[in-house]
Amino acid sequence: MSDLTLWYRQPARLWTEALPVGNGRLGGMQFGGVSRELIQLNESTLWAGGPYSPVNPSARGNLDKVRELIFAGHYAEAEAEANLHLMAKPLSQLSFQPAGDLVLEMRHGGEARDYRRELDIDRAVATTSYVVDGVRYRRELFAPAAADVLVLRLTADRPGAISFALALQSPQEGEAQVIDGDNLRFTGRNPPEHGIAGALSFVIEAQVTAEGGTRRTEGAVIFIEGADEATILLDIATSYRRFDDVSANPSAAVTRRLEDAAASSPDELLATHVAEHRRLFRRMSVDLGPTKSDLPTDERIALDDAAADPGLAALYLQYGRYLMLSSSRPGGQPANLQGIWNDLRTPPWGSKYTANINLEMNYWLPDVANLGECIEPLLALVEDLSISGAVTAREQYGARGWVLHHNTDLWRATAPIDGAQWGVWPTGGAWLCVQLWDHVSFAGDAALQRRLYPVMRGAVEFILDVLQPLPGGDYLVTNPSVSPENIHPHGAALCAGPTMDTQIIRDLLTAFVEAGRNMAEDQALRRAAEDTLRHLVPHRIGKAGQLQEWLEDWDLDVPEIHHRHVSHLYGLYPSHQIDLDDTPELAAAARRSLEIRGDDATGWGIGWRLNLWARLRDGDHAHDVLALLLGPERTYPNMFDAHPPFQIDGNFGGAAGIIEMLVQSKPGEIVLLPALPSAWPAGKLTGVCARGGIELDVEWRDGELVSAEVKSTHEQTVAVRFDGLRAVGTLRPGVGTRVVVSEGRLLWR
Repeated sequence: MSDLTLWYRQPARLWTEALPVGNGRLGGMQFGGVSRELIQLNESTLWAGGPYSPVNPSARGNLDKVRELIFAGHYAEAEAEANLHLMAKPLSQLSFQPAGDLVLEMRHGGEARDYRRELDIDRAVATTSYVVDGVRYRRELFAPAAADVLVLRLTADRPGAISFALALQSPQEGEAQVIDGDNLRFTGRNPPEHGIAGALSFVIEAQVTAEGGTRRTEGAVIFIEGADEATILLDIATSYRRFDDVSANPSAAVTRRLEDAAASSPDELLATHVAEHRRLFRRMSVDLGPTKSDLPTDERIALDDAAADPGLAALYLQYGRYLMLSSSRPGGQPANLQGIWNDLRTPPWGSKYTANINLEMNYWLPDVANLGECIEPLLALVEDLSISGAVTAREQYGARGWVLHHNTDLWRATAPIDGAQWGVWPTGGAWLCVQLWDHVSFAGDAALQRRLYPVMRGAVEFILDVLQPLPGGDYLVTNPSVSPENIHPHGAALCAGPTMDTQIIRDLLTAFVEAGRNMAEDQALRRAAEDTLRHLVPHRIGKAGQLQEWLEDWDLDVPEIHHRHVSHLYGLYPSHQIDLDDTPELAAAARRSLEIRGDDATGWGIGWRLNLWARLRDGDHAHDVLALLLGPERTYPNMFDAHPPFQIDGNFGGAAGIIEMLVQSKPGEIVLLPALPSAWPAGKLTGVCARGGIELDVEWRDGELVSAEVKSTHEQTVAVRFDGLRAVGTLRPGVGTRVVVSEGRLLWR
């Protein structure tokens, strides 16, 4: 059995058992039924509603009152005022929508045997096969990025054995029909939501070709009888052009793509697809030890014994990379809360972009996992948000620049939503800029830095304009804000200067100063940023030895001490403000906070904790946390993260955490095997990336480093560390250099 295959002995009964394919724009979930095949369909721009502005005109006039109440300690009253006057209109954003289903009723009698359903993530092909009455049937589903369609191929090992009825259905308003005898088309409209009218038209079209047999139609159903094989090409398009433009022609787009795809044979489409997928996917490989790949994937998960199946962790990491390639490609939308897969018209949390952790966690993986191209949709999203967020900054805060609060959607809404407890958090845009600056540090790309710079400048302008002087001190803080979603002991979430805000702002201003110096830009604004950095509140350690989440020492008195968010530990991960070597006292306080908060949480909450324990270099504790994530309570049979319900950030955060256990980096420094658990005594990781344009292959045995091959895109001096040893060497572009342990020393060879 392949170590890169998810496989099952039975069809999917539930959506969380179905197998995902995608190309960044189109998503499909294959159920693999015998008598009835269902492929649930998504397209990345099919959301509810249309262009809208959620700005609340009463916010600016009431902002100072809310600030005064917070500084006076009247937190519940301030939150009530914020709920009355500061929130977006409408209060909720719009949701990602399912497009529909491709349904095949298979016309073969008898009972199926020798059934197998699998997803080969090395080929990016989902396959269902079984035998009925002595005939082996096979269905292959894949989503080629180049052709930009879905392809379903049906074959059998006996001529004339393939018969089926094909239909399209959708939960959206619209109509299905057969066109030109060969194609099924559903023409629809997206739904209204929260008082915003639906503004998108969309088209789903399936083109059916068959070798041999006969074809007929009845209403909106195509029947294929007695074919040797059949291929279905499927495409979806909407009228979306941009968050403020819905004038595209979906019918013309679908027709063009289907015609282009039909010019290639099914074999050619598959070969091109596999080659392109492997070009990216095979950049990185991982071996963590023994694997139970001879067992079906759902049975491996049900065993709930991560120590006995290190191969499951390796598969989870590679599956995260597969999901990233399938849901986030240049030119498309970023991966949302569910990547690109959703079967519900009212999905949990709208399947939106939640920027107080979940959207950022989605993109912790690509850079380290050698898939940096997959971050481009996030940068494009932030460029859009800098436009819509400028309106919110000006109208609701009287500020320059732009702001994003804790959520956004396809229409790039940026005002605070849901309620003050969640929405009045003004540093979502700042965090995204910091994350993209980290991407620049991986890529080492001057053009990318120039592209990001104006967006960062706008985020800095907003922060400089809204920071408030803390009464009785020389510090500047955000007000109003929240420590994401956590209620403090005063019966509210609103507060001034939560630790996470200060940490994010420190990273943003530091990055902006560096970028400005690199580009010789904005000297006055740079000086203002430098001055503000000197007036940010330093980290504080509380009475239990914990890192304080708020300015006040409230951590032990909160209503929910095991809260899913660990926002104040942003400084430990993904930031580098807290470090075991450079700030040991703060690292100890962060560890104490983790101990108080506990390991068990939602899927993504466990994923964040995994990365935090890895940064603390506690490999066995990190592995215990990973075991929680890989168990049946937090991983569905199809390996989707079980929040529950499904949220893909747990997959991405968990995959990133596995890498963080094996390789960590800062500009100019790489740490090898910093949190290697005893459960993985031997293994190999190839093609992993480090900051500074560096790629590594790392091998270990008996818990000790065997060697590391280090390559760089440019000449630079780098320090490599392992288990208390340190070696400094110079890397040259295109020349691999080995690091080994010899006679108790770490040496460059």
